[in-house]
Amino acid sequence: MRVVLSSRPFDPWQSVQAFQAGSLQRGSYGATAVFVGTMRDFNEGETVDSLYLQHYPGMTERELERILRDARARWAFLDAMIEHRVGGIDPGEPIVVVGVWSAHRKEAFEACRWIMEALKSRAPFWKKESGPGGERWVERNTPG
Repeated sequence: MRVVLSSRPFDPWQSVQAFQAGSLQRGSYGATAVFVGTMRDFNEGETVDSLYLQHYPGMTERELERILRDARARWAFLDAMIEHRVGGIDPGEPIVVVGVWSAHRKEAFEACRWIMEALKSRAPFWKKESGPGGERWVERNTPG
């Protein structure tokens, strides 16, 4: 399992492909579920020009690793990854990619969704949006 925090834009499909090629034996899995979250240019009815995603180095990675371990305890999957942006992010850029590989689709789908929902509610990230009205801290995540 792997957790990566990136301060630079990344291609989520290249990240998934690289993880799969480096961590999983070809033919060992029958399902791959992937979620990609992308920055919107709106939130709560307001235009958003940019986002700054703050985190606590070390603490954030540990919590994301804990989320992956918790998911593995619930579902029988082969491997999983999370790559998440931090710092400045522009609309249209990927913020997060979650990938789960398993023998069957049910485990991959369910674990991927659970990991993403746990990440949104448990991981120590703080979002500051900038728009025409200035800057504001986001008080809550959108519901899953």
